[in-house]
Amino acid sequence: MTSPKQAAAVAAVPSPVVTGRGPRRSVLFFAFAFAVIADPVSSVAYAIEAALRALHGDLALLLPTMSLVVGLVVVVTANYWQLVRRFPKGGGAAAAAGRAFGARWTFLPIGALVVDFVLTIGISIAAAASAVIALFPGLAPWRVPLALLLLVVVAGLTWFGHGGRLLFAFMTVAFVIVSVSVLVLGFTSPHTTGHAATSTAPGHSAVLAVVLAFPVAMALATGIEAPSTAIAQLGQLDDTHRRRFGRGTLALLLVIVGGLTLALTTLAVRLHTGIPGADSTQIADIAHAAAGPGWLYGAFQLTSSLLLLAAASSSFQAGPGLLKALSGTADRPGVLPPVLGRTNRHHTPYWSVVVYLGAAALIIVAAAGQEQELVLFYAVAVFVSFLVGLIAMARFATRENNRVLAWLNGLAAVAVAFTLAVNLLRGWPILSLAATLLIAAGLYARWTAAGRPTGIEDVEARAEAG
Repeated sequence: MTSPKQAAAVAAVPSPVVTGRGPRRSVLFFAFAFAVIADPVSSVAYAIEAALRALHGDLALLLPTMSLVVGLVVVVTANYWQLVRRFPKGGGAAAAAGRAFGARWTFLPIGALVVDFVLTIGISIAAAASAVIALFPGLAPWRVPLALLLLVVVAGLTWFGHGGRLLFAFMTVAFVIVSVSVLVLGFTSPHTTGHAATSTAPGHSAVLAVVLAFPVAMALATGIEAPSTAIAQLGQLDDTHRRRFGRGTLALLLVIVGGLTLALTTLAVRLHTGIPGADSTQIADIAHAAAGPGWLYGAFQLTSSLLLLAAASSSFQAGPGLLKALSGTADRPGVLPPVLGRTNRHHTPYWSVVVYLGAAALIIVAAAGQEQELVLFYAVAVFVSFLVGLIAMARFATRENNRVLAWLNGLAAVAVAFTLAVNLLRGWPILSLAATLLIAAGLYARWTAAGRPTGIEDVEARAEAG
């Protein structure tokens, strides 16, 4: 996809205010940053293949396509850099929309995030199952049961709360280290090369082919919003240091995700690694061509599958956390039924977890456990949130007579809107938009019926702080 998707994966144990520049703050930043970026890093596992499939296997156009994707990721990241500065206590696009246009607009990015969490869980679980099958092809006939088993296991672990958050950070680091090892070996002494043709003549102009293909791979951008909301969990820091943590995480995200994406794409072209077979993935084929069938390939598949499960687990924490915040508290009226806010002794809103478990299971079965089928729906809902956030920031810049930022945010909004439109023109992805609008409208109706309680703009920050 936490994002808000990874926001719930922040590895910080409640503690007194952290001061100074000692090792304590360094450890906190490590745990925070690498846990939060687990989701966008895990997106590398399927975004490159999604682009290649949209290009009909044309390797010659793969690097220009992914370069455009990374460029747009930079644009979106720049907007969240501004959001962190303006909202150091968290809140993301929902807070920006509510304060720029009024509380009722808060529900559009919230609806987008609810859909995004479900898709993140479904795609991450399906991709993890694919990684396991690539390593053990004999499991291929059991793809859907395997995916559902992994789904239930991850959901079950959520019952115990956030105790394993630090593990997410180590999973991210492990995947990055193993990936760098594969890349070094692949560029210096590859095990073999594939037989895919460099170009398959797309049948229309190369520029048009890239323009039509890159929006599908914008799944890579999911998770960028995580630092802007996850900083709400850093109650032991003041606003200045929360800004530094948020912006530092965004910078790290950009370097790691952008670097891995472009390096793996270049290696795929260099080793002629085309569209994979039914029981493999492109990223698995790249690792196999680079390292051979030995221990490094096994480590790559293991770390990638664990990272994908971590991404799903974070959404199983952030998504139900958002529903819990929307259900209200004893002293704050809620929008959703109170039952969704009931928690166990580990502070897990278990009925909200059940809601996400059921929704994710449904889409996994509908897609036959194929993450590439689900990727087509991915970069829609979250781009609604991106678009609302960009327009809100342009509104703030206009109010403050900052013409440079107003123009930059406006142009970025146009780019995001174009990406969203191209994805919607594919047909079926419109279901993601419909679900987003339906959820947003339903939440707005319940908010109105509840007497329009104040503070709805801060619901994401409350969900993370809780």
